[in-house]
Amino acid sequence: MSKESSIIYRTVSDVSGPLLVVESTHNVAFNEVVKIRSPSGELLTGTVLETGKGRAVIQVFEGTSGLDTEVTSARFTGETMRLPVSSEILGRVLDGAGNPLDKGPPLTAEDHWDIYGSPINPYARQYPRQPIQTGLSSIDGLNTLVRGQKLPIFSGSGLPHNRIAAQIVRQAKIPGEEGDFAIVFGAMGITATEAQYFMQSFEETGALEHTTLFLNLANDPAIERIITPRAALTAAEYLAYTTDMHVLVILTDMTNYAEALREISAARSEIPGRRGYPGYLYTDLSLIYERAGRIKGRNGTITQMPILSMPQDDMTHPIPDLTGYITEGQIIVGRAVHRRGIYPPIDPGPSLSRLMKEGIGKGMTRFDHKEIQAQLYYAYSEGRDLRDLVAVVGSEALTDRDQKYLKFADRFETEFINQGEFEDRSFEQTLDIGWNLLSDFPERELKRCDPETISWARDKGVYKPS
Repeated sequence: MSKESSIIYRTVSDVSGPLLVVESTHNVAFNEVVKIRSPSGELLTGTVLETGKGRAVIQVFEGTSGLDTEVTSARFTGETMRLPVSSEILGRVLDGAGNPLDKGPPLTAEDHWDIYGSPINPYARQYPRQPIQTGLSSIDGLNTLVRGQKLPIFSGSGLPHNRIAAQIVRQAKIPGEEGDFAIVFGAMGITATEAQYFMQSFEETGALEHTTLFLNLANDPAIERIITPRAALTAAEYLAYTTDMHVLVILTDMTNYAEALREISAARSEIPGRRGYPGYLYTDLSLIYERAGRIKGRNGTITQMPILSMPQDDMTHPIPDLTGYITEGQIIVGRAVHRRGIYPPIDPGPSLSRLMKEGIGKGMTRFDHKEIQAQLYYAYSEGRDLRDLVAVVGSEALTDRDQKYLKFADRFETEFINQGEFEDRSFEQTLDIGWNLLSDFPERELKRCDPETISWARDKGVYKPS
C-alpha cells in the first residue's frame, strides 16, 4: 500500500445525490478508487470524478444514503477500478461492476485490467472486413454487420429491441469460425423481468457458453450504470487481444446510460447542454464506441452493436444524434413496421451499414450479394412510394407494373423481413429468399443485376420469373 492510500480522510464537506466531497486531499488522481466508511461501519466504494486544489469529488456506487459530513471517512487506494480477466469469464453472469450474479465462484484472474481502457489509436486501426452472420435477413441481407464495425440499433419505447438483441446473441456467428467467436452482453437499467428473460433465453439455447453477461438493473445505483459498458468492453478486449477471439459486444440500453450521466452531471451542478445532458456527452460516448475495431498485428476483433431507445422516436435527440456521428451506420427498428405485425420490425429505408461493402461478396457471403441487395432496396422503395399514392388515388389507377411493385412490398415485409424469433437464416438462405421474391418481375426490371448473375440465379433455380 502506498503512503497516500494509507491516509484516512475525515474531511467530508458535502453529500449531494450520489456524490461525496472531500477537502484537504493530497495526490489524488482522476478515476481513482475510494473506500468509504459509513457511520454504520459499512464499507462503500466510489471513484474520483474531479480533483484539484485539495478537493476531490467522489461518486459512490452504492449511493450516499446514511452518509454524513461528521463521521464518514474516505481512503484513496491509489488505483483505478480494475476487472479480473481470464478466458473463464465466458459463461458467467455478472453485475454492472463485474461481481458474480450467478452461483459460480469469484472470477478467476489471470490479470486485472483497467476498465477505462482507451480508444484505439487511429494509426493502429485496420479497416473492418469480413462479415458476422446475425441470422436476421433484414440485417445480413440488406445492412451486413462487419467485423470491427460499430453498428447501433435505434429503437423506441415499447418496441421489441430486447427480443432482437437476445436473438442476435443466440444466433450470431462467423461461419466456419464458430470456435473463435464470443459475445459480451452489457445491459444497463433493465428490469428484473428483462434480466431473467435474457438469462433464461441464453441458458436454454446454450448461447451462454460463449457469452459473458453484465447486468445492471433499474434499481441498481445509477453510478454502476456508468461502469457497465466499460467493464463489458474490458472483458471483450481481453478475449480479443489476448485469446485472439472475434468478439461481438451488445450494449443495451445506451439511453439509460446517458440518463445516468445526466443525473450525475446535475448533481455536480454542471452547466447543462442540449436537453439537460452534459456538454461532454459526445466525448463520453466516443470513449465507449471507439474501443471497437481491428488492430494491426492482432488476430482478434471487437464489433459493437449498441442499442438505444429514442425518446419520442426522435432521431434528432442528442443520444441517437451523437451516436450517429461516431458510429458507422444504424439499424432502425420502425414503429410503422411493428404496427404491421412484422418481427423483427427493422425498417430498411433509413437503415444503413456504411462498411457493408467490405464484408460481402465472393469468399465472404456470396458473389451476388451486392447486386441483389441493391435490387431489393429499389423494388421495396418503389412499392412503399406506391402505397402513399394508393392512399390518395386508389389502386385502380395503377398500371400492371405498379401493381407488381405494390405486391412486392407486402411480400418483402412478410417473407424477407419477417421471420420467427428462433428462426436462424444463413447468408445463403437470405439471398435465396431475395431471388424468390424478385421472381415476380421479368428480367428487364432487374436493372441493378448483371445479366450473367440473373442467368446464374435462373440456373440455380432461385429466380423463376412467371
